[in-house]
Amino acid sequence: MTLTVCAVAVLAFVLSAAAAGNAAPKPAEPELRAELARLNKKVDKLIEAYAAKRESLRKAQKAEETAKADLRKAEEAYAEAGKRVDSIAQLRYQSGPVDLPTMLFAPSMSGAAVMEQLTAQQSAYLEGFARSRDLMKQAADKAAVLTERIGQEARTVEAQRQEAEKMIRGIQEKLDRLVPTGSGRLTDGGWAPQLPTGEDNITDRTRIMREAVGRAFKLPHEVGCYRAENDGGEHPLGRACDFMMSTGGSLPSAENVALGDEIAAWAIKNKARLGVKYVIWRQRIDTGSGWRGMSDRGGITANHYDHVHISMY
Repeated sequence: MTLTVCAVAVLAFVLSAAAAGNAAPKPAEPELRAELARLNKKVDKLIEAYAAKRESLRKAQKAEETAKADLRKAEEAYAEAGKRVDSIAQLRYQSGPVDLPTMLFAPSMSGAAVMEQLTAQQSAYLEGFARSRDLMKQAADKAAVLTERIGQEARTVEAQRQEAEKMIRGIQEKLDRLVPTGSGRLTDGGWAPQLPTGEDNITDRTRIMREAVGRAFKLPHEVGCYRAENDGGEHPLGRACDFMMSTGGSLPSAENVALGDEIAAWAIKNKARLGVKYVIWRQRIDTGSGWRGMSDRGGITANHYDHVHISMY
């Protein structure tokens, strides 16, 4: 009996170990962050190449515009030269067959002089005509080459953009995997009430959110969570944090406004996972169904222009 029990226990241990070994291990956070750092460097190089190719494309497009303008001028000159040659040829035809002997043997030689002048003019116009024709062909060839180059560079730019966007999406997916799940989540999707704990006097769920924001973003100023003043919000309950984007009641810089936008969007995106109740930022509130305006509370801080407020369940 004892041997049977031992055998069953060993078999159960072996099976559980095998099942654990077959389960795909979840990447550790340090490994994911190291991979993200490598991906960020690669994306930076892609973006740099993308920007350079866009500049090259811009220069090629400008050169193409110049080449097309030159082509239009060459075509106009070519057409004008053709008209002049035609007019000289017409004049020679009208005066040549009938009056040529007279003009050549006139005592004053004025007819011969006219014919010589006509011949010289026609020769000059023919040369101009040929030169215009050559310039027009050169301009057309140059414009065609530039158009082909633009097409190639545009395709390269598009390929680089798609590659960079794909890599950025991969980074975002890995970042999403790093977002923790708030504690106290119920099977029905709700959240169990929590008491504030620790020296910071906030709930465990709030602490998880605060640390997750700190890992995801480089915060410029301090984060304020618990506040004893009972203002009807979550601060005195240990269920809210203010992520300051400026200090002293001043408006944040454009850079920090953009950062606040990112933090607010991130909190809303991960609302269900973290247990976020609502977000307030720049006199607007989002409970998960989109931003809506709030009444004026009379100041920069009161209207949440200098900090992102995140409340938790």
